[in-house]
Amino acid sequence: MSSNPDDKHPKRDRATEIVHAGREPAAQFGFVNTPVYRGSTVLFKDMASLEAGRAPFTYGRKGNPTMRSLEEALCGLEGGHRCFVTASGLSAVTTALLAFARAGDHILVVDTCYRPTRQFCDEVLMGMGIEVGYYDPNIGAGIQALLKPNTRLIYTESPGSQTFEVQDIPAIAMVARARDIWLLMDNTWATPCFFKPFQHGVDVSIHAGTKYIVGHADAMLGVMTANERAAGLLQKGHWALGSSAGSEEVFLGLRGLRTLEVRLLRHQASAIEMAIWLKARPEVEDVLHPALPTFPGHDLWRRDFTGSSGLFSIVLKQTRRERLAAMLDGLRLFGMGYSWGGFESLAVPFDPAHYRTATRPRHEGRWCIRLHIGLEAVADLKADLEAGFQRLTGGS
Repeated sequence: MSSNPDDKHPKRDRATEIVHAGREPAAQFGFVNTPVYRGSTVLFKDMASLEAGRAPFTYGRKGNPTMRSLEEALCGLEGGHRCFVTASGLSAVTTALLAFARAGDHILVVDTCYRPTRQFCDEVLMGMGIEVGYYDPNIGAGIQALLKPNTRLIYTESPGSQTFEVQDIPAIAMVARARDIWLLMDNTWATPCFFKPFQHGVDVSIHAGTKYIVGHADAMLGVMTANERAAGLLQKGHWALGSSAGSEEVFLGLRGLRTLEVRLLRHQASAIEMAIWLKARPEVEDVLHPALPTFPGHDLWRRDFTGSSGLFSIVLKQTRRERLAAMLDGLRLFGMGYSWGGFESLAVPFDPAHYRTATRPRHEGRWCIRLHIGLEAVADLKADLEAGFQRLTGGS
């Protein structure tokens, strides 16, 4: 569904658009929020309408008013042409890839992508006869050298998963567009607030709506938004695969969306303060946060992004696994669990070396911790990590 906000009203501030986009209280008897529409069957008024599919909605899997509200809101925020919601972030990734790639195609995927994305490429796409190559996130326009006559799409994620390398998306987009290659991007980290993919040449923007859009760690949701040239193929793939989201989850996405900006600004401020504090810690070898001037990709981030979220990583100085376990097991405010983007802070240890193929991590051989800085008071989070560092070094 097209949702250019300028079609209905003058240009408005992002904060205003987040609150009002996709809402039509007059169509919902005056209620502020679009209610949860549960249903599969949609009845047509006559046979001609049934045969022609002439109705705002035709079947529950293809959409309902709740889904339309979220899709229109997100499409307008990103500046896309059509938006589709799916059951999870991974289902958005897999649906988008399957919508564009065919047997015999060659695709390029950034080496720092979300690990389940890599698993899908290696175990499913390659099994279907699609050739997958991985590229260095720092390659920029040099990606031209990796193209083949049958290269169909480039899949990006910026910043990179876990290690946060920032890609030169405009340079990659120029190479892709010159060869009529599709450019897909996972934009979960920045959200529509802090990066506008279509202004930088991306064809399809993908989000794990589970993260910041839902924002409360209580629903699974995926989002795919396409520009005009990609919308038709994405719609066909979405409908053919049946990868739609449930109405309850979509409603939770709508609820979370209304506070997206205020939450992100808090996540951003707290994460930067924590990153600066951690940079000075004697136990920390490096902090992987694009907004820090010392980070290798900072200049690209500053050029293309308008903000940063609450997710970044730290690299610890040499330590033993049992000391790391002592640090993490005793944390009281940082939970250990997958996902991120909710109100709660999280800490997950990782070592990407064994599943990267095109690059080697800069801090190979060191334990890393991915941190999500939630909405707790920063002073309390510092105290929690301070006590953790004491356990790490054997101080308590």
